[in-house]
Amino acid sequence: MIYAYPCVLQSDEDGSLIATFPDVPEAITGGANRSQTLSLAEDALATALAGYVHRKREVPEPGQPRPGQTVVPVPTVVAAKLALYSAMRAQRVTKVDLARRLGISESAVRKLANPDHRSHIAQVHKALRALGQSLRIEVTAA
Repeated sequence: MIYAYPCVLQSDEDGSLIATFPDVPEAITGGANRSQTLSLAEDALATALAGYVHRKREVPEPGQPRPGQTVVPVPTVVAAKLALYSAMRAQRVTKVDLARRLGISESAVRKLANPDHRSHIAQVHKALRALGQSLRIEVTAA
């Protein structure tokens, strides 16, 4: 799955912009201009999606963008952690099970699966491979 979500930008009464996400209604933010709003939207999106993990809910899949919507990507490491969480959930693999597969502690896996915790992308990639998943990073024009 590609962790990039359609975003709706709307002008507020005071001329600022409000960013919302149809697929992640918990993510909402605003800024003074488009650039600032999109930067804040990325943070709001990552925070809202982390909330799904913390509440042990399924991470929503992004829908197709409609005309006029902007696509906002989730930061790379957060996207990898969301993929790890989703794979563990789909395969019913516990943190203890994954720790055994990787030869690391359960607390280390807890950190790898936590979108709020800083981790090296290589560690998350290794965990994904242990679940039969592959990580692909795509670079596109901004």
